[in-house]
Order: sequence, then C-alpha cells, then structure tokens
Amino acid sequence: MPGLYRKTDSKRHAVASKIASTEPYRSAWRRDYARLLHSASFRRLQGKTQVFPGVESDFFRNRLTHSLEVAQIAKSIAIKLNETHKLFKNKNKKIEPDLVEFAGLAHDLGHPPFGHNGEEALDECMRDHGGFEGNAQTLRILSRLEKKENALPATSEYIVFDQDGSDQRRGLGLTYRSLASVLKYDNPIPERSRDRENKEEVVKGYYRGDFELVKEIKRAVLGKYFRGKFKTIECSIMDIADDIAYSTYDLEDVFKSGFKKPLDLFVLPSNIYENVVKTINKRLKKQYPDHPNMKVNTSDVQEILHYVFVEELFEFGKNEYKLLKKRKMSAEAKKMYYAAQSQQAAQTLAENGYYRTRFTSKLVEMALNGIEVKKHKKYPQLHQARLDVYTFIIVEVLKNITFETIIRAPALQVVEYRGRDIVKKIFEAIIKDGGERLLPDDFRETYCGGDELNRYRTACDFIAGMTDRYAIEFYTRLYGANGMTMHKPL
Repeated sequence: MPGLYRKTDSKRHAVASKIASTEPYRSAWRRDYARLLHSASFRRLQGKTQVFPGVESDFFRNRLTHSLEVAQIAKSIAIKLNETHKLFKNKNKKIEPDLVEFAGLAHDLGHPPFGHNGEEALDECMRDHGGFEGNAQTLRILSRLEKKENALPATSEYIVFDQDGSDQRRGLGLTYRSLASVLKYDNPIPERSRDRENKEEVVKGYYRGDFELVKEIKRAVLGKYFRGKFKTIECSIMDIADDIAYSTYDLEDVFKSGFKKPLDLFVLPSNIYENVVKTINKRLKKQYPDHPNMKVNTSDVQEILHYVFVEELFEFGKNEYKLLKKRKMSAEAKKMYYAAQSQQAAQTLAENGYYRTRFTSKLVEMALNGIEVKKHKKYPQLHQARLDVYTFIIVEVLKNITFETIIRAPALQVVEYRGRDIVKKIFEAIIKDGGERLLPDDFRETYCGGDELNRYRTACDFIAGMTDRYAIEFYTRLYGANGMTMHKPL
C-alpha cells in the first residue's frame, strides 16, 4: 500500500510563478495554515454566532473560538492516532497534524450570518442558481474568494475574469491536500431546484462550478480521478472534532447561560427525546451500515444522560450510604435529601467554572478514547477515522439535546427567524435592477462581469461573508431609520 502523501499533494491551485519561493523552515501545510490564519474570512468568524449571540455575553463561543477548539481537538486526535494506531505506525504513513489543524480552523469559514437559518435563507434565494451550503462555501472561499492568488502570471494585474469570461481568482492559492481536507461531502449541488431529490432541504456538497476543481483535487491526492466516495483521513478527523466540540462546549455555554441546568436535561418534554432518537437512528443507519441492528430509544437517551452526569450529580458516597441505612429516617425524607443534594450539585456544575472545565475535559477525553479507523483497501489517504458506535451515540445524544432544547427554543428561534428575514431582504435588494449599486466596488465589478448565474452567486458571496452585526447594520441602512449614515464605508 502506498504512503499517506504524494508529491502532488503539495501542488497549489494557483500559477506556480507567484509562489515559487521555497521556505525550508516550514512545510507546505504550515504555509497554508499561515495563509488561513491571516485571511479576512477567518477573522470574520468572530462576528458569527455559534449558539448564543455574542452580544449577550463575552463568555459565549462564536464561530472563531469554536473553530480554534475544533482545530485543537483535531490535532490531538491526529497525534494520538500516529502514536497508537497500527495503520500510522510507519514513518511514511503518519498523519500530518498541521493539515488536520488547518481543516479544523477552516471548516466553518462558509457559514453565513445567523447560523442555519441564514444558510436556509440563502439556499432558498439560490435554489435555481446553484444553491447555497456552508461547506460548499468554505471550499469556494479558500479556492476563489479570498484575495491572495490569481491564475495569471505574477507580472499581470489581478483580475476576476479574462477575455473569455473564465474566473481567474484562486483564493489563498492553497495546496490540493489542504483543499481536500475541507471537502466533507463529495456531491455536486444541483443548479436547479427541480433536480433536487428533496426540494425543501439544503443539499450538502460542493457547487457545480467547482466540479473541475474537485476533479483536480482528487487527481492530486490519489494520482487519478476517483469515482468512489472521496473523503480524506484529515477531513474525517476534523468532522469528529467538530462533533466533539459541539456536544461538549456548546453544552457548557448552555449551562453558563442559565437557559438550562444539568438536571433539566432529564425532565424535557417527551417530543424532544423522540426527536433526538429519530435523528440518531437516521445517522446510525447512514454512518454505521456495519451495525445494522444498532438503534436507540428514549430510555437509552435517559440512561446515557445518567452515564454522562453520574459522577457530577448522582455519585453515592459514604454519607449517602449512611443515610440509606438510617431506619428512623423516612423514605420521603431520604428522597428529599438526595433530591436536594443533586439539585445543589447541578447548580454547582452550571455556575462554577472549575467544575464545568473538569466536566468538559472529561467528555473530550472520553470521546478521544472512543476513536477507531476504518481502513480503505486501496488508498490510505481515504482511511476514515470515526467514533466507535457507542461513543458516537453518547456524542449524538449530547449534541442533539442541545440542538432540540436550545437552538430550537423560541428565544433563539425569534432571533434566527429575524436573521432569515434580514438575509432574504438584502438579497432581494441587491439582485433587482440597479441593486448592484449597493455593493462595494470589488463585488460590484465581479457582479457586472458575468452572466445571471454569476450575478446571483456574487450577491450570495457578499451576504454569506457578512457577520451578524454587519448584516443587521446593512439591513437597517436599507430599510430602517435607525443608524442611517452615508459616511461609513460598505
């Protein structure tokens, strides 16, 4: 079996003369990491919501801090697999931790303002012009939208389209292997809504306009165009790290916010547990076909929550056993004592930073100890890291409990619904006749330089890159009386 990396992995999606300089003190992957870290799109993640809007508290995570945590977890997974797993024992089979870290940092670049509602709103606007999806937008940002490299020689001006109308932008000019690390869904998104299987849902994948780029990526990584499922080992590790961070640190934000206390998770409405079960079983069927009989029910969810919180909330020590043996104390009094004790423990976990940190560290460690690797028979580049099925279920319970109880809670849905309206209204204003005058100079030039598909995509790119705050401000300047100014630049 060949090694994990090929020489063509480090070839770049840009003209060679612009990046011909060599730097022996750092690898191609470290160079890509630096380009990402200094990019405008990465900085803007600080203004995009993770779970709770940043204006509510400086404590809550945003997309930037979430990405930093995903990158750290992903790199730890890579280092651990290199040290402990037989597939990565040999020197030429080691995973590049810098590549995995890059994937973790980059994975959320394409998220628009206002979270999933913003994504759905943009996709609705783009249904007949190529669609919109966060992961597809991430690839587009890295390979096309970021302003560093161009396909023309270094002595030429930086232009968007050549005389033939071909797009000359090359984004950050990254290596093919770095681009491969963020290609989560090997599926071209249909350009027209009539070609979608489910016309009501966002389609996961990459844009049809990036089809040739994806073919180049596959050839560079595997040495030939590959028609099977394509997802690199680095991408699979990033995917795991994202789920771990989501299930752990978003839950910490929930406790800190006061929206829910730990014990609240045990007494949720039955429909929430049913929705969690439905989602998990759907994902089990899709992601674990080698476990066809594995399913969960609502009782399993309760047992998993008990397993996760038993040490923090329900630990039975010497004092509890002594109390249990007291014959003169009524059963009701004992129940009161145990209930009060669990309530106090839950309050401490929610409010005390030391306890929360210990709890989240335990969850991350548990997840890291539950990682396995599915070997690809032909291409080691396509080995798949994943959580073992039992750890996967635990992570999914925590992740989906958070989603159902918080992200779908009325308080957040009102904010996100408002965001959905803002995104669609801005898009409508730009795309109508004369709307290009609302765009900054660089976007206006791109907007006017192509066909209808390009105009829609450019308007979408502009809005997708907005932070939550900027989208609200832009909308207010278009439709509201508050904050009107002609002096602040677009």
